[in-house]
Amino acid sequence: MDAIEKHRQGVTWWLFGVSAMVLGMIALGGLTRLTESGLSMVDWKPLMGVIPPIGEAAWMEKFNQYKAFPEYQKVNAGMTLAEFQYIFYFEYGHRVLGRLIGMAFGLPALYYGIRGAFSPSFRNKVIVLFFLGGLQGLVGWWMVKSGLVDRPDVSHYRLTTHLGLAVFLYIALLWTAFRHARGQVSYDWSQGAKWTAGLLAMVYTTLLSGGLVAGLNAGAQYNTFPLMGGKWIPDGLFIRQPWFSNLTENLVTVQFNHRYLAITTATLIIGFVLRKWPVVSTPRQKYALIAMLVAVLLQVSLGISTLLTAAWVPLASMHQVGAVLLISSLIWATHELSVTSEVSAEDLGEKAS
Repeated sequence: MDAIEKHRQGVTWWLFGVSAMVLGMIALGGLTRLTESGLSMVDWKPLMGVIPPIGEAAWMEKFNQYKAFPEYQKVNAGMTLAEFQYIFYFEYGHRVLGRLIGMAFGLPALYYGIRGAFSPSFRNKVIVLFFLGGLQGLVGWWMVKSGLVDRPDVSHYRLTTHLGLAVFLYIALLWTAFRHARGQVSYDWSQGAKWTAGLLAMVYTTLLSGGLVAGLNAGAQYNTFPLMGGKWIPDGLFIRQPWFSNLTENLVTVQFNHRYLAITTATLIIGFVLRKWPVVSTPRQKYALIAMLVAVLLQVSLGISTLLTAAWVPLASMHQVGAVLLISSLIWATHELSVTSEVSAEDLGEKAS
């Protein structure tokens, strides 16, 4: 058995584990946004930032730094130290988890690389994933900086970029884990995998539109479903000039687009599952289709509930996580529908030995 096959299971679980940590990072990032905690740390110290304030003097120093910026002056004037500590710990936890993910990825990557567990092509994938993780940290600070200038809120464009890159990293990690787990099997994209890949792209686009909704607080415009202000086509959709600015600046249009992207995508996913179910050939494919169906129904329910409750924090957080779980089911389904060989990693290992 060569080193790649010897370490295949370990590398696979490592990638799945890091994927789970990134999912946790996305969830915590959503909570940080929902609790308006993201601007509580006004500096970026990649190495020393892991140490929290210790003692009252250190806390007052951090609090006084926060007071010098627009969020305190325009939104939270009069906030107590205890209230500051509450929002601080959300952002602090988010940043520390990011550093832990970097270690959880980088150290095993170094170990497995030294042990010869990576083929040249797989090593290149690992390097790209590491680069994406580092870029995500830079984009996060770039986002925070936009809220430390003259307005007490981050740019919705930068927020959406930060969210989109985090989810893209998650997709890349999970896809790499699935592919690596099965070893050298053959693939055929004509068995429905192209459809699920297309649906994955639609869910990702819908998620990005949700980032704009969150960044603009556009979810508060209409909290009824399915109508908006008693109409299917609400007033004020394209009232800005130039017209294309409505797609990212008009709160009514942004919410409208997110709603109908979600409805269209969910309908297509349900239709695909119902059409594909009678012809799938393996238990894994059936399980993946079931996961798709459950995930999309859950996500639709969470989306409507979040809307009707005006983005109640627990529901809004679950809605974001639900989007990533739906993406996970589509990645799994795309993988399973493209596999034409049922040779497992264990079988490959036995043959190699």
